[in-house]
Amino acid sequence: MSNLLRDLSQLCGQSPWVDNLKRSYLTDGTLAGLVERGVRGVTSNPSIFQKAISSSHDYDVAFGEMVRAESSIDDAYWALVCDDVAHACDILATVHSESLGVDGYVSLEVSPLLAEDTAGTSNSARALHERLGKANLMVKIPATAAGIPAIATMIGEGRSINVTLIFSLERYDDVIEAYISGLEAFAKAGAIDLSGVASVASFFISRVDTEVDRRLGTIGTSDAAVLQGKAAVAQGVLAYQLFLNRFSGPRWERLAALGARVQRPLWASTSTKNPAFPDTLYVDTLIGPNTVNTLPENTLEAFADHGTAVRTVDSISSIVEANQVFTGLEKVGVDMADVARVLESEGVSSFVKSFDELLATLQGRAEELRSGS
Repeated sequence: MSNLLRDLSQLCGQSPWVDNLKRSYLTDGTLAGLVERGVRGVTSNPSIFQKAISSSHDYDVAFGEMVRAESSIDDAYWALVCDDVAHACDILATVHSESLGVDGYVSLEVSPLLAEDTAGTSNSARALHERLGKANLMVKIPATAAGIPAIATMIGEGRSINVTLIFSLERYDDVIEAYISGLEAFAKAGAIDLSGVASVASFFISRVDTEVDRRLGTIGTSDAAVLQGKAAVAQGVLAYQLFLNRFSGPRWERLAALGARVQRPLWASTSTKNPAFPDTLYVDTLIGPNTVNTLPENTLEAFADHGTAVRTVDSISSIVEANQVFTGLEKVGVDMADVARVLESEGVSSFVKSFDELLATLQGRAEELRSGS
């Protein structure tokens, strides 16, 4: 019987990761079972942890102990999530070892409150790496203008980073440059083996279609209508071409000779928001070597049931259509640079909101515990 999750990695070179983490995954064997089925990594974010902690009692005992020890709410939050991530890293350790460091990573995001703070982001990412001490930890840093230099700094220190919230080809080019220049700095500092540094560049896919399709609907012409549901995949296809271009040539080859790994494109936000679209749209259309797709549970199960594990992201037809779509979007008046600005702002705001809501929930629970209710 075919295992489509394993086919993705073994036949197509794309690693399926799961975009969720909660304590029950670790205690009831869910994550171990997903790994057995072919999942090769885990991503998390403030919204995921907000839902995990706020909607269950799985954390009550540990949190209660922290309240009695008079830990701050912020410290308690980080203790809870770091414990989950550390245990997830242990579950994925075999994948990390057997893949020689290609896969088996678990991602933990710096505080979203630091999105515009370069020094704060660097300090937080460094502290998280040192706190957990896991070779298969990736700290997530957003690809904001302030985040880019922090990414270069962390790579220059030999730390593995998941670059998140990428919404444009222009910003993706900046992310690649931060990675390559970071590796060059690491080598210049004396590193003779760069293979211990891993990174992924996370493009948020479905959100692009949501925003672009809203604008196309407002334009309302027939030329705009035919572009509905095409921008996100087109941008992913073009991003893969940029990836192939930047990770080639003499500059990259000098780093590769020292063991450097390519920074793989990661397709995030791959559940379809429009019910008219196929539920595996953002998986089937973006499959190719040296890529990752981090799948929400529903999308993972849909692909495992009826996906198509065939290389698609760099087919001639995909590339031709992607260029036609971007040309068409420009002609009808969709400003993709503005789309990216809006989505980045919304993405950061969404994570800040989830982070604030979670801290408020923990504060409320702490007050209940202290009052004995």
